[in-house]
Amino acid sequence: MTPLVFLPGMMCDARLFGPQTAYFSGRRVVHHAPISGADSMQALAAEVLARAPQSFALAGLSMGGIVAMEVLRQAPGRVERIALLDTNPLAEADAVKVRRGPQMNKAGAGRMAEVMRDEMKPNYLADAPGKQALLDLCMEMAIDLGPEVFIRQSVALRDRPDQSETLRGFGGPALVLCGRHDTLCPVARHELMAGLLPNATLAIIEGAGHMPTLEKPNETNAALGRWLEMS
Repeated sequence: MTPLVFLPGMMCDARLFGPQTAYFSGRRVVHHAPISGADSMQALAAEVLARAPQSFALAGLSMGGIVAMEVLRQAPGRVERIALLDTNPLAEADAVKVRRGPQMNKAGAGRMAEVMRDEMKPNYLADAPGKQALLDLCMEMAIDLGPEVFIRQSVALRDRPDQSETLRGFGGPALVLCGRHDTLCPVARHELMAGLLPNATLAIIEGAGHMPTLEKPNETNAALGRWLEMS
């Protein structure tokens, strides 16, 4: 059975996919690839490929989805199928680029937790019971990774290329999934991606924001399970 490789979002680690790991690891080999060791999408994708099985199913959320698209661009023959969750195929908008510099300066000055608390975490989750516990987990992951990773990932996101042509050229089974209330990567962006991919299924998770893997794990697992069975 094809191994499954998960790529986490910015300032997240394997805990972002905790429910998915528990669900799928009894059925197939599950890998978690860090995306923290370089400051460009090209280098991050090369690191993923250096550690990944020869052929694999690839699922990435947010920044992990952006790295996944670069993996696909570099080695389309190794990616059997792809799942893009709460992510964005386009180059970074100028308005977002403007915010990166001050955020990186704060992180480098010991104020990363402040940036996460005030500028990033408020955009992550839909309002629902258990929201605070998930926000606390997001902060724990970020603190564990640290400001150097924050800065490297910020540069990689700022300088990323548009991957529309990469998606147009991939004919394998694809899942495009997002939370209904994702304000960072809204539904319209996922409709765009699903339209670019020749063999895509679009899944909108009700009651979730930017992190449906944690907010609505059962619904997300079901969609991923259907994707893994697609032909």
